[in-house]
Amino acid sequence: MKKVKSLVLAGLLAFAPALGMNGHALAQDNAVAAAPAADNAAAPAESANAAAPAAEAAPAATVAAPPRMKPTEGVGMPKPGEFTLQEQFTSTGHTARWLHDVMLLPLIFAISIFVLILMIYAMWKFRRSANPIPSKTAHNTMIEVIWTVLPVVILLVVAVPSIGLLADQYKPAPKDAVVVKVTGYQWYWGYEYPDNGIPEFVSNMLPEDKAKANGEPYLLAPDNRLVLPAGRPIKLIITGADVIHAFAVPSLWVKMDAVPGRLNEKSFTIDKPGVYYGQCSELCGARHGFMPIAIEALPPAQFDQWVLSQGGKPAGAAAAEKTADAAPAAPAADKKI
Repeated sequence: MKKVKSLVLAGLLAFAPALGMNGHALAQDNAVAAAPAADNAAAPAESANAAAPAAEAAPAATVAAPPRMKPTEGVGMPKPGEFTLQEQFTSTGHTARWLHDVMLLPLIFAISIFVLILMIYAMWKFRRSANPIPSKTAHNTMIEVIWTVLPVVILLVVAVPSIGLLADQYKPAPKDAVVVKVTGYQWYWGYEYPDNGIPEFVSNMLPEDKAKANGEPYLLAPDNRLVLPAGRPIKLIITGADVIHAFAVPSLWVKMDAVPGRLNEKSFTIDKPGVYYGQCSELCGARHGFMPIAIEALPPAQFDQWVLSQGGKPAGAAAAEKTADAAPAAPAADKKI
């Protein structure tokens, strides 16, 4: 019996290493089988983490610029046979045209006719044949009072709206105005949008054939227009790079000298969308007459689209960034011990 027990124990001892190795192999097989599942579970997270930098690195989709606006005949440009001011599309322009057409022109016409009638009457009444003996009258108190007081009253009547218009023309722009830096060069214009992040681009006159192909007036049509929003306040910062120029758009009642080393400011709001033409109005050299200006006033939504198409930031995004930059940093929360 003792021999049988010894043989059984010897057999068990002989097979023990093999059983241990098989158990270890089985554990390894289970771990290997579980590994693909763990890898598959981790794969979406890894791919998501890898996709995040790729999405950040990918450039934003390019926004198409709105189509180039066609000019309207007689709007923002001179009309054939026109003898008064161009039709105006700003508040100051409306006031100036009213002052010119309704007050000053009739007043000038009436005074001129009155003086002409007085001259004709004096020449006929006091001619030599009718008055062989000249009058000895030295003065007439009533007439002298009238011709002193009446001109003063007329000047006061004209001064009140004139001073108001002058003040409106130099009223500072509001904080939310669209800011454009305008630089006059010999002989073209440069436009920059600092708040929107659009670098300077230049504007040169189009050749006659290209201007006619675009349906634009020759000598007034440039290749790149100054794009502005209609209905929003605008602030132009105007300077010159070499000599004195003048940025002038008659239909918007805009005219400001571009002086080297000096920043002049002009603010206005365009009433409605359209294309408005102007020129340099200061004798600046040989090609002074070939520095046209074209302002393309777009609806606000289309202007924001144009800003995005130029790689810039619309007004809302730019204002938010300014506010974020100007806001003071929040104090760190106190830690409780």
